[in-house]
Parts: sequence; structure tokens; C-alpha cells
Amino acid sequence: MELVDSHTHLDFPEFDADREEVIKRAWGADIRLIVNVGTDVGSSMESISLAEKYHFIYASVGLHPHDAHLLDEKTGQALKELANHRKVVAIGETGLDYYRNLSPKDAQRKAFAFHLELARELGKPLIIHSREAHQETLNFLKDFVRDPGKLLPPYGVMHCFSGSLEMAKEAINLGFFISVAGPLTFQNARKLPVIVREIPLDWLLIETDCPYLAPHPYRGKRNEPAYVRFIAEAVAEIKGLSVEEVGQKMMENARRIFRLDGGR
Repeated sequence: MELVDSHTHLDFPEFDADREEVIKRAWGADIRLIVNVGTDVGSSMESISLAEKYHFIYASVGLHPHDAHLLDEKTGQALKELANHRKVVAIGETGLDYYRNLSPKDAQRKAFAFHLELARELGKPLIIHSREAHQETLNFLKDFVRDPGKLLPPYGVMHCFSGSLEMAKEAINLGFFISVAGPLTFQNARKLPVIVREIPLDWLLIETDCPYLAPHPYRGKRNEPAYVRFIAEAVAEIKGLSVEEVGQKMMENARRIFRLDGGR
């Protein structure tokens, strides 16, 4: 069986003590594709370094909404240059986070627009973060798909999805995958299992978002890519499929959205 973790932060300091061991455990747990996601210039550079070191790790380049206030001409130019690297498969994570508001809303909107333009220019898909800003996020994406530039559909991933079923269906109609993480496995999960049951498997992805949001039975501990199997198992149970079938389909979907092996 082959599994994918479509969204990790292995460059974060939580892994400084045992990063190589964590990556070895991922390979030993049948993880054959990891996308490590940049959150600022430094993180994007570290993501590329990991992708250069490990053949099954790829990178994305972006400025997280929390750090949107850091966007200036120098930062924007640095991200553009990094985004051209051969192992960078996506732009982001980007989007809007009105839950914590660690950057002003106007700064988040400006940074979001910058990432959308970069995706248009390079033809690389988007990794979208949306928290407590779902309708405004959709409005940005609706405008984007009217003029996606060089980017062909599908256009990106709604990472660690926390919206409604209606939003999920609208995002899919716009050409965006729905990615689910550890909260799907929580014993008090209500909304996410319904969303997974109702949306087509062709538009679903799985991720850990490690080091955050470890799935049950590791909830509250540091997350890592090896735990993505628990999310695959939850999807399999909801969909009435084997975990092997889900793993294969998640890999196909990831290769399609990230344009790997000629996938479209």
C-alpha cells in the first residue's frame, strides 16, 4: 500500500530533535509522497531543502495568513524566486484566518491576492487556508477561476477543511480539492464525517498538518506523517472501502493536483 501526506510542516522546530527519524518512520509506514508546506520565506527555503534531500518529499512556497503582514517587495520577490524551484509543486499556504487575526485583515487580503497572482503566473496549484473567513475565501477563489492565467484545473486544495458541506461542494465546483486531517478521527467529530461521506472520493485528499492535530489515538501529542494512516482508515470506514483502496485513490488525487508523473 502507498499513502500520501498532502500537508506537513516537517521544517518546524518541533522536529529539530528527530526530523530524520520521523521521515524514516514515514517511509516505513508506507508514506510515498509528502508535500511540505511553506509558511514564510525561511520555512519555504527549508521545505525546498527537505525536498532536495528526500526523493518522496515535495515543497510548497508561501506566506501563511498569520504572517501576511510580512509581505513587502523583498519578501514577494524572494517567494517568486523560490516558487520556480523544480520540486516546488504548489503556492501556499495562503488564504484568510479571521479566527486568530495575527495579521490585519487588509494585510491578509493583500497577501492572498499576491499568491493568487503567483499561481496564475507560474501555473502551480494553490494550498488554501480558511478559518472563520469561509465566504470571503470563496469570493477570492470565484474571482480567481474567472482568470486563472497559466493554471489549468484543478486549481488547488482547501487544506485542513473546516467549513460546511455546502462550502465543500462549492469549492469542488470551483476546482478545489477538500483535504481532511486528524479532526476527522476525533470521537466528537460530527461535521467532517458527513462531508467525507457526501463528497466524491475523486475530490478528497488526506493530510496530517503535522506537528498539529494528531489523530485519535494520538490526539494532544505531536503529529507526524506516519499517523496519516489513521485518517485514511477513517475515510475508508465512512466510504465503505478498504484502506488500500483509499490509499491508492488519495495518491492518485495528490499526483493529479500537484502535477506529478504527468497527472492532471
